[in-house]
Amino acid sequence: MKIVNRVLLALGLPVLLVALWWVTSANSTNYYFPPLSKILDWFGKLWLSARFGDDVVPSLVRLLVGFALSAVIGVALGVALGLTDALRRGAEPVLEFLRAIPPTVLVPVIALVAGIGDGSKILVIVSGCVWPVLLNTVEGVRAADEVMVDTARSFGLTRAARLRHLVLPAASPQIAAGLRQGLSIGLILMVIGEMFAATNGLGFSIVQFQRTFAIPQMWSGIILLGLIGFVLSALFTLIEKRALGWYLGLREAQKRNR
Repeated sequence: MKIVNRVLLALGLPVLLVALWWVTSANSTNYYFPPLSKILDWFGKLWLSARFGDDVVPSLVRLLVGFALSAVIGVALGVALGLTDALRRGAEPVLEFLRAIPPTVLVPVIALVAGIGDGSKILVIVSGCVWPVLLNTVEGVRAADEVMVDTARSFGLTRAARLRHLVLPAASPQIAAGLRQGLSIGLILMVIGEMFAATNGLGFSIVQFQRTFAIPQMWSGIILLGLIGFVLSALFTLIEKRALGWYLGLREAQKRNR
């Protein structure tokens, strides 16, 4: 029963908004805001066909590769910086400078250096996606209980063992928060990267529809982008609950005891 209630709560507002959009746009004669029925008609024609494999699949591959690279780089560098104060203090000015540069500004530069292939699109995603992972990992590692770390050291646990069995589990909730933020940023940068010097992809298609004034087709691409974001967020939540079940259970128990 609880699962049914959660599903109803999750779908209630979206269904209401879609119904409201359908009713209010039914008789629309505005060229830029066509009826939802017309948009959905084009949605089926465009994205439930071979075009899905030609444009959407490459976009998803770029996003997942860029997200995976960001996760590996962010966690590895974040652990190193979190464990070594001298290294963190020395790298902090450079990292703050690089983090302050908007990834969208780097899109033309990356396109010039890496070309217009998949590599440049992946670099665009990594350029923005890595920061929340990196910063949350640093904070999570630094927040590890020092008493437990010292106790593990006194019992003769190696540095690798302390990292694996103590530091990383303690930092994992923060790392997961950074990964969630990075996934959202990566989806945005996936689209932006494909809007510049691209030959395929969802972002490329949306821009092409906009430039040729194919407005219903453009709206259908935007809807598909929102659905992709929703599905990815739901999948990430399922993985997070499985990976951090111990932490979520502990937090739930603490709430009940208050």
